[in-house]
Amino acid sequence: MIETKEVIDFFDRLAPNWDAELIRNDRIISLILDNAGVRTGKDVLDVATGTGVLIPDYLARGVASLTAIDISPKMVEIARGKFAQENVTILCGDAENMDFGRQFDCIVVYNAFPHFPDPERLITRLAFLLKEGGTLTVAHGMSREKIDAHHHGTASHVSNGLMPAEELAAIFEKYLSVTVEISDERMYQVTGQR
Repeated sequence: MIETKEVIDFFDRLAPNWDAELIRNDRIISLILDNAGVRTGKDVLDVATGTGVLIPDYLARGVASLTAIDISPKMVEIARGKFAQENVTILCGDAENMDFGRQFDCIVVYNAFPHFPDPERLITRLAFLLKEGGTLTVAHGMSREKIDAHHHGTASHVSNGLMPAEELAAIFEKYLSVTVEISDERMYQVTGQR
């Protein structure tokens, strides 16, 4: 079982070099956000934002508001230092327990899902934070196999491994209509609509 404190400590240690070591595939990120319904005028929740890796992408799409949350204080500190826009709120806390006081059009969990201790509990919580017609997306910018191999070493104590997309889709289907299910050599994404 993943311990929350270990996850916080792990990502706090990585935070100072996170942006320098970032690997991005802009084409895949664009496809993920298209599939997630992120576009002009939407209210977005970015779960496990890290240093705000996707915040420029959300802003470029003209979102109405962005709420970003991460459990690592060091990651949040870096993200806050980079993004001071009025429509961006960056919170430090656990998305499973945070009272956001609102619902969202789009919720995105990007490159972070294996680090949540109880995947089903997370999906249950996030599904109820969606507005009617809103979308929840869990995505990775590489294949399931590459993600698992990446987490196999130093991150193995803070990763559950990435479940097969069909298993995640089955969890989504308890609360949402699944609109996207992709697991191939390029990417991994499951999206559901409320």
